Amino acid sequence: MYSSKDYKSPNAVRWCPGCGDHAILASLYKAMAEIGVAPKDIAVVSGIGCSSRLTYYMNSYGFHSIHGRGAAIASGVKAANPRLSVWQATGDGDCLAIGGNHFIHSVRRNIDINVLLFNNRIYGLTKGQYSPTSPKGFITKSSPFGTVETAFEPAALTFGAGGTFFARTLDVDLETSKNAMVAAHNHKGTSIVECLVNCVIFNNGTHADISSKESRAEKTIVLEHGKPMIFGANRDKGLILEGLNLKVVKIGENGIKENDILIHDAKNKDYTIQLKLAQMQYPQMPVAMGVIRDVDEEPYEVALENQIADIKSKSKAHTFDELLDTLEQWEI
Repeated sequence: MYSSKDYKSPNAVRWCPGCGDHAILASLYKAMAEIGVAPKDIAVVSGIGCSSRLTYYMNSYGFHSIHGRGAAIASGVKAANPRLSVWQATGDGDCLAIGGNHFIHSVRRNIDINVLLFNNRIYGLTKGQYSPTSPKGFITKSSPFGTVETAFEPAALTFGAGGTFFARTLDVDLETSKNAMVAAHNHKGTSIVECLVNCVIFNNGTHADISSKESRAEKTIVLEHGKPMIFGANRDKGLILEGLNLKVVKIGENGIKENDILIHDAKNKDYTIQLKLAQMQYPQMPVAMGVIRDVDEEPYEVALENQIADIKSKSKAHTFDELLDTLEQWEI
């Protein structure tokens, strides 16, 4: 019923030319068209930052909120009107610094919002300070001698907070981005999609090690539930479990066969293997893309509606006056 253009607003997109955010927005348009939700049934909420301007570029309801508070606003929107498809656009600074507490508690509550977490490892809008995901030793305007802080891992934070859905994608891989967003929408509960994006002005090439078209197949692995974890330009590499650790092997060498390769289980409630996959880093291991975790748990707004319905069914008071009569009263 809908095409990508139905979700585009008439506003000019004001990200820098070459910014990775453009590709994520294009993937979101395609995902929305595939999902088929009417624009009037979508609400996009954002905080502050370059990524948070996405609200203006969607032909839907939107709320450009304050710094770090996008999760709180999005949670309120979904709780007030559960039929809406609610999306949150946020960045590694907006989400994981000032908004970190809101982030982990929205994940803990498992409210049905879809979070696009743009990660370029830098504060772009405020002109190049290090962010919570900047690597240790990274030199920026606010860390001229290199930051001494250890970077946050969005996946570890999500899993530690009890997250039920986590996916990762690259700005240059539009197909994987679109598929991850569709899966996020279909998941009932908080969905986190970490979008690795490039900032051409203040952190150009931050994901260049894994994003080049020529070598991406060798340095990343796109996971699909129920399928073997195989990657490589020739589809001849895979992952096995050796003791407690994941290991890269080559199919056909040392007696390794395709049926020896691990099968991806995104539905397993025990996230031990999923977290190991999410924490793989190049060059030791391929970086995991696609849907890493997708388990079923009761969403917050469903539990809330069920609780209200249960209380109503048992209540003897059906009007406000009847409710007052049930309360303890005094005459003065």
